[in-house]
Amino acid sequence: GEDIIAWLAGRFQIDTQEARNFGSMLVALGYIYPLQDHKRLVIKPDASLYRFQTPYFWPTQQWPVEDTDYAIYLAKRNIRKKGILELHEQEHYNRLHKWMNHKWDFIVMQAKEQYRAAKERKKPDRVVFECQERAYWVVHRPPVRIYTHINAHTDNRSVFLTFSPRVKSSVSIGALVKYCATYKNHDPFLLKCLPSNPWLTDDATYWTLNMPNVEIPTKMRVERWTFSFGELLSDPRGRNDFRLFLKKEFSGENLAFWESCEDLKWGTAATMREKAEQIYKTFLARGAPRWINIDGKTMEVTVKGLKHPHRYVLDAAQTHIYMLMKKVSKRTSSDNQLEQNARNRRPSLSPIILRQMEEEQKAKMAANVDITQVMTKLSQQGKEAPPPPPRPKRN
Repeated sequence: GEDIIAWLAGRFQIDTQEARNFGSMLVALGYIYPLQDHKRLVIKPDASLYRFQTPYFWPTQQWPVEDTDYAIYLAKRNIRKKGILELHEQEHYNRLHKWMNHKWDFIVMQAKEQYRAAKERKKPDRVVFECQERAYWVVHRPPVRIYTHINAHTDNRSVFLTFSPRVKSSVSIGALVKYCATYKNHDPFLLKCLPSNPWLTDDATYWTLNMPNVEIPTKMRVERWTFSFGELLSDPRGRNDFRLFLKKEFSGENLAFWESCEDLKWGTAATMREKAEQIYKTFLARGAPRWINIDGKTMEVTVKGLKHPHRYVLDAAQTHIYMLMKKVSKRTSSDNQLEQNARNRRPSLSPIILRQMEEEQKAKMAANVDITQVMTKLSQQGKEAPPPPPRPKRN
């Protein structure tokens, strides 16, 4: 062990402690294995013996670690040791025997075949291969209470696969492209900062125009409110305008409840119970001064959770109120859009008048005669013509 540490320190120009940590990592990953205390996957700075693992068993080979292969190894080791296995190996052996009982005959047959092939090798080669194989399985199937780097990598990957969303790459890429296209005009890395970058020009106009509660918000700031309801609530000025709108709709308690839930979620733990009781008395209790309208099931779950309050006890009710406010904001924006379109719409002529105008235009193109003048002359001639003579009376 001490020779390996000295070699690592000289080879990579590092100090002794760092070389020892690096050596322990190589042992834990299975590139080096101890010959004496094979369960301790660390390198000792003494005269303990270690060997380099054969490249066939390196983790970089990425061989799939199957339970069937481990069962064959344990069965072969059980034959060689005549039923005397270590405690953790015996536990694994019994568990695999019970789990793979339907194909245990095949596992035993494979173990006997490998044991027979190993006996044909020379004894030094056989002993070296047994040590290499044992070191491989100690890393990938460690004893109880021994946590290796391989286990950590496997557990992290399992957690990642468990919580990763099951969405097609085309859908996620499309959403990313849509997000970038939406926010590209608001990204100071992609476009120039208007009116100027205060960090480059020492002009604080940008900060003045984008203060949290500025009197007149900029056009780009208002445009961001239309991207999502979360953008509207995250902007203090946008939230104030939305609060005024909800007061006109007689539903201002919804936003007040949502803000109280956020205060409870991100506040201190010491005031958590007090805030939960205040929220219950203000918004949830019967006859509350600012009672909110949520369904009975959500109310039941929320009131039951308030007996033992925590940061996320009001998540169900908060989500319900959030969706209600989001629907109100969408309906309002759509109504405003329809009203704006109606104002911008120009009055159009009747289809009958348009058709008559087209016919007159065609007639003008067909003849050079002014139809209006001709019709005027005809009407004048009709007026100047003498009246017809009276008819004779019959006897």
